[in-house]
Amino acid sequence: MKLENCIVFVTGGSSGLGAGCVTFFTQKGAKVAIADINIEAGQALANKTSALFIETDVTSRASIQNAIDTTRQTYGNLNVVINCAGIAPVQKTVRRNHESHDIDLFNKVIQINLIGSFSVSSLAAASIIESASHSNEERGVIIHTASVAALEGQMGQVAYSASKGGIVGMTLPMARDLAKHGIRVATIAPGIFDTPMLRQLPEKAQASLITQVPYPNRLGDPLEFASLAAQIVENPMHNGNITRLDGALRMGMI
Repeated sequence: MKLENCIVFVTGGSSGLGAGCVTFFTQKGAKVAIADINIEAGQALANKTSALFIETDVTSRASIQNAIDTTRQTYGNLNVVINCAGIAPVQKTVRRNHESHDIDLFNKVIQINLIGSFSVSSLAAASIIESASHSNEERGVIIHTASVAALEGQMGQVAYSASKGGIVGMTLPMARDLAKHGIRVATIAPGIFDTPMLRQLPEKAQASLITQVPYPNRLGDPLEFASLAAQIVENPMHNGNITRLDGALRMGMI
């Protein structure tokens, strides 16, 4: 699928990896919709890149559907969905005061990261199928964002790792479900990238993580994530895969 004039729907597009995708794809001539709950940052990026901002809560199917419909009305039928919306709070299975993990927090992480990605993908795929022609040409691409934490979660990442592990687990069956409709599905599992989510960590923790990256020994750039997403869009054989993007990082326990 060519990037020029491609219609791209990016959740969590106001910042971090999502913002990298918005910037990269608009530079390549795509028409991009930013679906995010952060109005101020989303509108600022839209003004900067000529993208379309739509306030969107990925935990609400009505909000997602509204964003998809608005994108179609503005640009036309969707071609690409990139799921970047997510949160990464830190809390251990049992906390220092011997209290169990906050179940509401656990549910929130699963609701946003995993169920949000699924809901966006399912609703977007239905829209793509409904509006597509009956030719044998490729109709769409869905790209999920997992994490190396799906396989090597650190202490305190039990909820986050569970949500990202779920994304890894649904990639292949979703690709198989949508294959007959000409829609590909793939997942990127990034390592440590220079995003607001990572900057929430103490500087000491950030420095420790960077030392674990063999090469290049630095934080990833969101534009590098976006570049891989673009390569997936352009390569028709890339389907059902989980691709690590981590500089050979294999995270330790802490």
